[in-house]
Amino acid sequence: MEMKKLRWAMDGAFWDLDISTPRTLDGLSRPVPGDPLPLGLSRGARLSRPKQIDFMQRFMAAPFVPSYAAAHGFSLQRVLTIPVAENWFATLLGQFNLQRFVSSVKKSEGPPPDSASSWMQMLGKHLQDKSLYALSFCSDLLLTPDDTLLLSVESYGDDKKPRNKALFQHRFTKHNLSVEAVWPGLFVDKGGDYWDVPSLMSLDLATVASDSGASYHVCVLHNSGSPERVDGGQSEGIPAGLLPGLAVKGAISFRKNVDLWRSNAPKLKMVQPFDIFLSNPHVSASGIIGAAMTACFGDGAARSQIEDDDPQGFRGFSLQAPAVKSALLADVFASASFSAQHGNFQRLFLDLTRFHARLDFPSGAKFLSGATHLAEDYFNSQKPNLEAIQDICPNATLSLQQQIAGPFSFRVDSKVAVELRNQHWNIRVDEPVFALEYALQVLGSAKAIAWYSPKHQEGMIELRFYET
Repeated sequence: MEMKKLRWAMDGAFWDLDISTPRTLDGLSRPVPGDPLPLGLSRGARLSRPKQIDFMQRFMAAPFVPSYAAAHGFSLQRVLTIPVAENWFATLLGQFNLQRFVSSVKKSEGPPPDSASSWMQMLGKHLQDKSLYALSFCSDLLLTPDDTLLLSVESYGDDKKPRNKALFQHRFTKHNLSVEAVWPGLFVDKGGDYWDVPSLMSLDLATVASDSGASYHVCVLHNSGSPERVDGGQSEGIPAGLLPGLAVKGAISFRKNVDLWRSNAPKLKMVQPFDIFLSNPHVSASGIIGAAMTACFGDGAARSQIEDDDPQGFRGFSLQAPAVKSALLADVFASASFSAQHGNFQRLFLDLTRFHARLDFPSGAKFLSGATHLAEDYFNSQKPNLEAIQDICPNATLSLQQQIAGPFSFRVDSKVAVELRNQHWNIRVDEPVFALEYALQVLGSAKAIAWYSPKHQEGMIELRFYET
């Protein structure tokens, strides 16, 4: 499902951002941390879910905001704002499960009502079902111009566990700091399965994102309690990154952006682009290279993926101390991306076409191992080993956006995986996500996005600002 923040390709693969999902009232889940990548739990700037819905109610004439998840059906959400102070924003978010309500009415026993009053009595009886409702209270306090404190409580009428969160964020001149406590924390693994971790505490320090130059990222994660799969289905085992314990992770990277071509043609006069960030035709490329290290303590340190005979296992540098349940992991990574845009997004029709491709090499050790084996096979005149070829294949992500009419555009993102072990078809389109975007021209660079993930059967409407 991973559309980081919104499962968009440009958010990168190494600093895994929160994942949008309609499974919770705050609209967020977290990727399972990897070894040593992704670091996990680092989030980009975004409006909280209650603020998004409040904006859509006030300025987009949306009395209710819909969302859909196969786990609970089609729901409607609405927010009530509570004025507290100039620096204190409180909201009460309510959710009504419309699909479950309609289904319960259709399954009603007995003869159908023969009058309007009978209909109202029957509907009122069904509306008393607590499982149709969910409620969230959120308090967002601006302590100083650079410090915010968010507290939220979610309660569900269908006896699901209540969710609680406390988040403190501080903005330095060139760094962002986040300290968070969540109980329980919702995670999603690579297979798309959701997991609840009873208690999670995290500290995250990262340099402010820049187009070029060096950056670093440090995070500390502490999990406690036994993780449980949300839907209770069968799984291959609990992801090692969710097991109780402490993990300290760090990464440093260097990024370089290059403009291969940028249009100097004049734009239409007296016509504001639908999105000012999408108004310059260009062709550009970028590259990232870096190193990451993880020190883990507790049950999570005994990780099966470190086994050398596991083709999907960790190949980088590792030190283990089973006696004290600790491990040290390190590896290098790299990424290369290509972007192209045609059109200024000013005209009413077909004035924006954007393409983005990214190739990720999350493990330099794995790539080097595969390349070495292929070189040996070549010099020994042997048939190339499929496992070695698989090791050097990058993870690819593709994104395509096309204006339809006016502020409306269509977008699709998808991962593309190479599976040489599959004799029938070696290329697999993984986790496609389809979206319809509506640019809010008056705000310069903002948009409402309705997206749907066929693989996970989830979809929702979100509001985004200053996102390319």
